[in-house]
Amino acid sequence: MTAATGGEAGAAGVQSVRRAFELLELIADAGGAQGISQLSTSSGLPVPTIHRLLHTMIASGYVRQGASRRYALGPRLIRLGDLASQSLGAWAVPLLARLVEATGETANLAILEGGEVVYLAQAPSPHSMRMFTEPGHRVLAHCTAVGKALLAGLPPAEVVEVVTRTGMPALTPHTITDPDTLLSALDECRRQGYAVDDGEQELGVRCVAVAVPHPGTRTAISISGPQVRVDDAAIAAAVPVLREVAAQLARHFADGHAAP
Repeated sequence: MTAATGGEAGAAGVQSVRRAFELLELIADAGGAQGISQLSTSSGLPVPTIHRLLHTMIASGYVRQGASRRYALGPRLIRLGDLASQSLGAWAVPLLARLVEATGETANLAILEGGEVVYLAQAPSPHSMRMFTEPGHRVLAHCTAVGKALLAGLPPAEVVEVVTRTGMPALTPHTITDPDTLLSALDECRRQGYAVDDGEQELGVRCVAVAVPHPGTRTAISISGPQVRVDDAAIAAAVPVLREVAAQLARHFADGHAAP
């Protein structure tokens, strides 16, 4: 009886940890702050359970409560996030270098966080005319290839919620600024298995991206370069290589490897 009770306690402890992380993810998905009733609706957990978990995380600094009584991500997550991003970016660079070798263009690794795209790592093109994005740089998802590849993995209602919250400003004349048009573009991304940014974030720049096929991550890789080089033929040649590298990344995520 004692052994069974201990096993149940262990299982309950694991469940509590899983639920705590689910709440953190829901807060992040809501843009970094969320009310307890919305968390209950999204998670399906009763309010007393959420209240207990949140206050445990508040005491540890992983969650904070604002004056509006909404719960937000806490400051202790900053260090963890920075170190995780650095680690992921460091071991992904050799895989990104394979993309550069195969395509000749700059390769990027990015995640979807709070409705925004965060670049984690980059391997530069050998060309003198090349794209550069500082790791840690954030951009809106609706106007980038990696953003569209990542949004294509979300339900349409969630996509609309994200772009309603972040906005869809026109960065160039080619930027998609209408949610319905974006949803149609994402349908095309799902059909073809990749996304393209055709001068939508920056005039004269073209990018192609694929999502990493792993359910535990919202990660995508891309190549980017001048439109004169990244033409339709270049995209057609790059997509199989992007898919191959994305599959390698997914295997590393699944195996829990820290380096390729």
